[in-house]
Amino acid sequence: MLGLYLHIPFCQAICSYCNFNRGLLDADLKRRYVDAIEREIRAAPAAPADTIFFGGGTPSLLEPAEVARLIAVCRDRFGVTRDAEITLETNPETASDARLAAFREAGVTRLSFGVQSFDDAQLARLGRIHSSARARDAVRAAQRAGFDDISLDLMFWLPGQSLASWLDTVQQAIELGTDHLSLYLLELYPNAPLKEAIARGAKNDAPGGWQQAADDDAADMYLHALDRLETNGLAQYEISNVARPGHASRHNLKYWQGGNWRGFGCGAHSTVDGRRWKNVASTADYIDRVSAAQPIEVDVQALAERQRLEERLFTGMRLSSGIDCQELRTLFGVDAWAEYGARLAPFVQGGWVWTRPDGFGLTRAGMLLANEILTVFV
Repeated sequence: MLGLYLHIPFCQAICSYCNFNRGLLDADLKRRYVDAIEREIRAAPAAPADTIFFGGGTPSLLEPAEVARLIAVCRDRFGVTRDAEITLETNPETASDARLAAFREAGVTRLSFGVQSFDDAQLARLGRIHSSARARDAVRAAQRAGFDDISLDLMFWLPGQSLASWLDTVQQAIELGTDHLSLYLLELYPNAPLKEAIARGAKNDAPGGWQQAADDDAADMYLHALDRLETNGLAQYEISNVARPGHASRHNLKYWQGGNWRGFGCGAHSTVDGRRWKNVASTADYIDRVSAAQPIEVDVQALAERQRLEERLFTGMRLSSGIDCQELRTLFGVDAWAEYGARLAPFVQGGWVWTRPDGFGLTRAGMLLANEILTVFV
């Protein structure tokens, strides 16, 4: 079944590390954007779907009535299953008891909070406008609203962050009783303000510490966090994701398991049956094109069979379950181990790749070397 992704590009503030397709909230532009994304959904070819994911940006800046409206349009057009996973990315500063209860009533079944850290100094460096206390309150409010599927995004290797301060953030997430965590290594994009701020802060020895820890410390942060989470019932199922039983993200698994998904909104990506495209990135251009019934798709590709196989290997290796060779034989007529086993052998001997009679995958140590190991499939 399809996964449906709805991109909501509006934010109250722009985080210093962010490289996503987003902009500051404008109420009139948001109203016209919701109209446009509804038109795009209604014009899409109908097909069964079982997940909806509101991503951004800050989708929780939509009014609950707007979320309910878009969910209803998706259900009408795609025959969304009754047990569908419907995720809303949410920032803590937008959460209140009344608002979260209204999102629940609108049909949202899962919340993904962009917490990033429970250290106020680190939040300030990232340009986040919530405090650690506000983040904790938001999670508790979601629990009071009846959400039993709550995820937190956390970031490590932040400027001034030590192993101890990172593990304190992880421990606070555990103590909140959340069901799912995504652990992201900070990436410094060339056009992100944080990259320049770190360079200036390190040069001037700014108070509070702007230095990033050594690479080896970043690896320790990753491994120690996963060990602690596993001890507390949150099992790793993907390089950056852990969950309690039954709480893995069904929508994101479509990306890693070679599923189909359609993206709606400016800059949204889609992949359906070997055809891939994205929408125009500009919010204003997107609205104008949809309103005029003009094409919005750009960078359209028809993926060759070999490309689909390689992508399945790349994404499947991100999962703790690894690659199922029998499945690839059925889908592509290829014996993956016969083709790639010799090149993977040094990584098996080094303890970075595990094997079983009809499959293989990355060990936890191997996940630290994923970029190097995955070149085997190119």
